[in-house]
Formats: sequence, structure tokens, C-alpha cells
Amino acid sequence: MGIVIPTINLKGGVAKTTTTVGLAEMLTSEFKKKVLLIDLDPQTNATTMLIGENAWKKLNDQGYTLATLFEEVLEPDDTKFILEKTLQKNVSNIASVKNLDLIPSSLDLINVQDVLAKMPTGPFYVNNPIEILKKAIRPIKFNYDYILIDCPPNLGIITLNGIRIANGYIIPTIPDILSTYGIPQIINRVNEFAKNMDMKIEALGIVITKFKENSKVHKNTLDKLIKELEVPVFNSVFKEDNQMASAADYTMQHATFKQKWGYDGQFEAFYNLANEIIDRYEGT
Repeated sequence: MGIVIPTINLKGGVAKTTTTVGLAEMLTSEFKKKVLLIDLDPQTNATTMLIGENAWKKLNDQGYTLATLFEEVLEPDDTKFILEKTLQKNVSNIASVKNLDLIPSSLDLINVQDVLAKMPTGPFYVNNPIEILKKAIRPIKFNYDYILIDCPPNLGIITLNGIRIANGYIIPTIPDILSTYGIPQIINRVNEFAKNMDMKIEALGIVITKFKENSKVHKNTLDKLIKELEVPVFNSVFKEDNQMASAADYTMQHATFKQKWGYDGQFEAFYNLANEIIDRYEGT
């Protein structure tokens, strides 16, 4: 099975999705890895970044998203999810990206998650479906080198489905007080979940995003993260950059990774991040 890495943060707006999508495109375009991106976030931003809004709407209307998968739990006698039609192959608006596939999300996941959360539960939903995703991707799990999961900004049952199959997870964050406040909670809850499920999940590290070099708050917070948390901080730092924001526009077609994500240090940051991850799992 491919190495499974969710990206998690309880705070929105920290570039969690752009980090996930950019890392996936870097792994495929520059390192020639086969990658599956699973979009568990109901905001569907990773999905629209990789296939565009029009294609997503068509899939959503046909029920070919992850919402259908989780809806089956609520209506077990009505099987609708079809993996072959839901899986989108060779996605991205970068010509050099050849082996990136996507399992798209849906806004309907918001309602599904709310209903699932109200079901009777044991600790960490042990009596409920936290293995839905694990079972769903079983037929294709050996087709990829890496499986990246863009999780919603919470630690609910949808996110736990992603953590359940994870080898390690990444925490993207802006180095400020509000964005980093929930990091200890994430680490503690994932550790408790792993212990409860008798599995090993490592915190691969914190990815610093939207870093402002002239900000004393950013510099002090980064220093604090390095010194006070047991979880490592990746060497790759993503500076605040307008090109990163414009990369979300699928309608713009690009020949190369650099053309999409920018030349001002972003390529190097993504390259180094991917290289650190590959070295962790494939290095001697």
C-alpha cells in the first residue's frame, strides 16, 4: 500500500489545501511518483484545484464523490458508491503532471458528517464507521506510491477515516498564535486515537506557511514551535506569496510546476518538502 499522509489543522485559512495539492503535484512532476489525492474536506477546494468547478459539478450531480460513500452508512441497503467512476485519473492543470489521481469531495459531506456525528458512539467511534475509507480504497491501494488526504478542519469522524489509514500526518500552519493554538490538541488526540486503535501514526512534522520574514510574531512563533513541541518542524518554509493564491485557479493551464506555483522560492520549498518525506520513507 502507498504511504498515506493526511494534512490536518483545526484552523482554516492556513494553506492546508494548497500544501496538499502542491505536494501531490511536486511528487508526480519532479519525483515521478504515482499519487492519489483524497479530498475529505467538504469545502472541495482540492477537488476544484485539480479538475475545475465545472467537472466537479458534473461529478457531484451524478453522485461520484465521497459524499455518496459516507451516505451509504446512513442507508446501508442502498449501495450507490462506484469507485471506478468516482476515481478521476490524471488530474491537474500542469502538463508535466502525469500520474496524479483524485477521489473528489462534495459540499454534501457537511450534512453527512453532521448526521454521522449524532449516531451513538463509543470512544473514537469504535462502534461506528471509521473504516469506511479504508474499505473503499482497498481495490486501488497498491496502485500508488503516496496517498495524500486533505482533511476538514476538525477531528470528527470524516477526518478519523483519513487518520485510520495514515502512516504519518502533516500539520500546515501559519506561524501565529491563532493558527498554532490547536496543534497540541491535534497531536494528543491523534496519539490517543492511535493507541486506542493499536496502530502507529507518526507526526511527520509542521509545515510553515504564509511566512512573513519581516514579522516578529512569525519569527518568534516559529522559534517557539521548534523549541517547545516534540513534533519536528520541516525545513521547508513557504513564504507569503501572491502566486500561491493564484495557483488555486484551475482555468489557467501550465506547462511546468514552476509556472503554476511561482519562481520565487516556492518550487524549492515544495521540492524540499517532498524530498524530506521521500527520504523519511524511502531513504536508507
